Amino acid sequence: MMSHSIARNRGTRPRVWGVPSEEVRCGINGRLEIPMDKPLTLEQVIEFLLEAPLFESLDSTELSQVVHIMQVQGFRDGQSVFREGDDGDAWYVVFRGRAVVTKESPFGPSKEIALLEGPMCFGEMAILDGSSRSATVRSEGETTVFRFPRTPFQRLLDEGNLGAYKLVLAMAQILSQRQRQITQQLADLLGEDVVGGAAVRGAIGEMLDTYTVSE
Repeated sequence: MMSHSIARNRGTRPRVWGVPSEEVRCGINGRLEIPMDKPLTLEQVIEFLLEAPLFESLDSTELSQVVHIMQVQGFRDGQSVFREGDDGDAWYVVFRGRAVVTKESPFGPSKEIALLEGPMCFGEMAILDGSSRSATVRSEGETTVFRFPRTPFQRLLDEGNLGAYKLVLAMAQILSQRQRQITQQLADLLGEDVVGGAAVRGAIGEMLDTYTVSE
């Protein structure tokens, strides 16, 4: 039986199983590769992703089909995964290390709104509407992420892939939960005696931050 692995050797581009050759060539978009000590097997990837809430409704067979469009990207400390305003062309799962989410502010310096660790997902709204990024995500320390490109994922949906449809449903459920939380927070805010515009802006800003990680 052929072994499934994602080999990452020094001086070479990552081998990304199941991804068309033109995407393999740009698999890390010109960024520096973080070599892994050992090849990462398909079984290890599946076991890791099943721990992520977004994937918990998939069985191992469904997940293995989705994983074949996945790319592995490595980043050194401070490198951008994507920047605010970039096209929403993929969504990600943190595998190793951490990622910082920052948002530009018209009232001052950029604001850190989230710190992401494995197996947290981010950028998943790109799958739903292809909107541009509403925040910047950078690595903190050496970080490895799993990247799921939008076009191949859309192809899975067009083919009626059950695992892909389950993921879209899970994304919609997460966004629905966040919407309910924001609605409740707004109701609570309107019921309080809030003094000053700055306090109102701060409270509303915290609510909007809950959406930004997904965008």
